[in-house]
Amino acid sequence: MLFIPPNPAEHAAIAASLPKVKLMLGEQALSQGSGGTFTHVNTATGQFQMEVPLAGELEVDAAVKAARAALPAWRDLKPFRRRQILDRFADLIEQNMDRFTKMAVVENGIPLNTMVHGMGPRIVSWTRYYAGWADKIEGLVTGMNPGDHFEYTVPEPYGVIAHIITWNAPMLSLAMKIPPSLAAGNTVVIKPAEFTPFSSQLFVELALDAGVPPGVINVLPGGVAAGEALVRHRDVDRISFTGGPVGARAIMRSAAESLKPCVFELGGKSANVVFPDVDIPSTAAYCAGFGLSNSGQGCALPTRIMVHESIYEPFIEAVQAAMEHLPYGDPVNENVIVGPMVNALACDRVRGMINEAREQQVGRFLTGADISGDGQGNFVTPTLITEADPYCTIAQKEVFGPVLCAFKFRDEDEAVALANATEYGLAAYVQTNDLNIAQRMVRRLHAGTVFVNQATPAFHAASPFGGVGISGFGREGGKAGLEEFIRVKGVGMSIRAS
Repeated sequence: MLFIPPNPAEHAAIAASLPKVKLMLGEQALSQGSGGTFTHVNTATGQFQMEVPLAGELEVDAAVKAARAALPAWRDLKPFRRRQILDRFADLIEQNMDRFTKMAVVENGIPLNTMVHGMGPRIVSWTRYYAGWADKIEGLVTGMNPGDHFEYTVPEPYGVIAHIITWNAPMLSLAMKIPPSLAAGNTVVIKPAEFTPFSSQLFVELALDAGVPPGVINVLPGGVAAGEALVRHRDVDRISFTGGPVGARAIMRSAAESLKPCVFELGGKSANVVFPDVDIPSTAAYCAGFGLSNSGQGCALPTRIMVHESIYEPFIEAVQAAMEHLPYGDPVNENVIVGPMVNALACDRVRGMINEAREQQVGRFLTGADISGDGQGNFVTPTLITEADPYCTIAQKEVFGPVLCAFKFRDEDEAVALANATEYGLAAYVQTNDLNIAQRMVRRLHAGTVFVNQATPAFHAASPFGGVGISGFGREGGKAGLEEFIRVKGVGMSIRAS
């Protein structure tokens, strides 16, 4: 397995163009906050990049007040004007895509390949899609009784939305959350993770350039304390969070005090069910390449490979061969799809899970080790565990690292039972050329989305995406994603004869 070490000089050149991070609160752009600072380092090289100011409770309060003050004018702006502004915003994102793409490499180690061929174009498409919704939000006539009552609905924005953004794909998360919120007439406060602050900074700068008024978008890099203060704030009307179940439970406990509604996308442990009629080489390459993309740091990646017993051995051999020809390492290298972990803590956590699985002898380790390279950067060797115990920890818990577990099944019923034997339910995958099997599996799999025959979560803006079980609730994408940020007011009007 080829490890490509990072070139520190190349990374430093990209880092030199990073935007200066500030706390964006209405008209203010603060260079320091009451939450202290965070020392940002390049996860691939260990190089220092910037001291990031962090928000505390004072800045959270100021940001929410700025969003509340900006709400009436943005809510009452003619919908076609909101559409024009968001369309211009999409244009600016597209014009700055090269900046976003390179920024991702040094912000959290997302490979250049992943940004260019995956996430990058979708940031533009999501923004443009929801720009188009701004002047197409409609109410309904729900009842009309001549001489009695006339009843209809009025769609309204919630108000101030708190968005707590994921670190593994912050730019995509911004595009999935902010444009629909703004299209519906809401104002927002964004809390990016402290170790991924640059994408949000550029995002809000471009929004302001596009004509979004100050205070409509507010950005507060911060840690747990800032997130807690944001969730508890009495003037926040709704919460959208992408992360894990532990964080979501903490948010729900705080939100319960004021009964704030929430939207949660909380990760997954997606099954990839492979039936015997597939083309083995191409399907195995897909399982290895896509399952390990972005270093396994993806909520919907198919990390549990379930293979029919009749093709198990040749299929696993093909997956192993595909992994061994998969270059990993430097995220700047355009051939790499498996880069570093987001930071040293994540690296240590993933290595710990691998080592624990080795000690417990939960399966055969055909490839992979707990460390790689020469100790530079936070890299974990792509790891394949076969003949795995499907109920062991590493096969049940979200690793969020480059680890695949494979096991066999006898028939369709066992495949369904194994696939559904997890608390998660974000996505599931089926590989078969039999349409009957595919349709039955789609109905039986307990997941928010099912992808068939090497399909991937392309995150097309028109398609709703979200989970069941501990993978969360609510949807992002499509009309369903817009409706998460709209509440419907019912109106009943008595009609009297004159």
